[in-house]
Amino acid sequence: MKIEELYKYYKQHFLVDTDTRSIRKNTIFFALKGPNFNGNAFAEKAIDAGAIFSIVEEPIYATKPAILLVENVLETLQKLANYHRKQLNIPIIGLTGSNGKTTTKELLHAVISKKYKTVATVGNLNNHIGVPLTLLSMNAETEIGIVEMGANHQKEIELLSHLCAPTFGYITNFGKAHLEGFGGIEGVVKGKSELYTYLKNESGIVIVNPNDKIQLEKTKEIERIFFEKKLTLKKATPFVEVEYKGIRIKSKLIGTYNFANICAAVTFGHYFGIESIDIKNALETYVPSNNRSQIIKKGTHTIVLDAYNANPSSMKAAIDSFKLMDGKNKVLILGDMFELGKYELKEHQKIAAFLLSANFKRVYLIGELFHKITTDYLQFKEFSDFKNHLKMQDLSNCTILIKGSRGMQLERILELLN
Repeated sequence: MKIEELYKYYKQHFLVDTDTRSIRKNTIFFALKGPNFNGNAFAEKAIDAGAIFSIVEEPIYATKPAILLVENVLETLQKLANYHRKQLNIPIIGLTGSNGKTTTKELLHAVISKKYKTVATVGNLNNHIGVPLTLLSMNAETEIGIVEMGANHQKEIELLSHLCAPTFGYITNFGKAHLEGFGGIEGVVKGKSELYTYLKNESGIVIVNPNDKIQLEKTKEIERIFFEKKLTLKKATPFVEVEYKGIRIKSKLIGTYNFANICAAVTFGHYFGIESIDIKNALETYVPSNNRSQIIKKGTHTIVLDAYNANPSSMKAAIDSFKLMDGKNKVLILGDMFELGKYELKEHQKIAAFLLSANFKRVYLIGELFHKITTDYLQFKEFSDFKNHLKMQDLSNCTILIKGSRGMQLERILELLN
């Protein structure tokens, strides 16, 4: 079946699924494969559950007329999504960067949806599978799309840009994330800037942070809009407050690093004609979740939980922000930063040095990488070692920063505090 023909069926209900545990009636099931799963084996189950078609790539599973055999299921999903994108005559914002992508995406969604029917990436489904699924979740009623694009090596953003064909773009920043895959900070800049290349070739528009010299240089030949000039940062102790056109916006975001994210949301909002009061309301009612810079009160403690992910840039920014934050008895509990390749020990050593220069006294470093560096701070190779140590400590009335890469699962620390 050709993509055009498959599209006719998709357009009847605007539904696709990749997991038979949450199959929907009248959906098209794409039997994706991975190292530890094979969706082909569930093709019949999907039909029995109400799917109108199952798309497979292994002939042995094409046992019914409604089970369609293709050469590559993932490529078919991507082609369908791209074909659908071409039928959507709407603006799509492509969003990438080393840090702050998901928070910025959610802020944009909160602001723009005040006026338009907006569809944005759910969670962090921002890869070669998530981007097609995001596009295919848009329907005839969608007026603006926001697509988050993640990458850990070259050419990924190029692929995702061609898939979603953004008309607008924004890169949050160029930081020390996924250094192993990108091959250093220069590789990060090159990889993320593939979005700029696409928008330049397609006469798109970029929103630019005027304080970022790399962004200024990379966007010289593209139509660009700079952050709103009337935006000023008023305070961030801990929650970020900004002023815009005489209006005070009191967000529930912490850390000065979130000022740029707010600036991007305000700038996009202004461009799309959102009223200032609606921008204010959208930003003030947005509450971060999923372990992203959450303020949690537990017992006598005030906890900054930032355990969703970490890299040298975001770790340094979090520490900087924590230093400025009001609070007594400050404690930092930091976990390993992953995907740094040959830079891993050097970058972990730099974080320890930065902590020392900031005069932090109570610091716990968890993980094999932090355990290998030289420092006077307490180091724990295994989480269980830290857990046993903490049981012997008398912590009370502390202000605590918890930050580490997703694989460290540092949110487990909440269970240890009382």
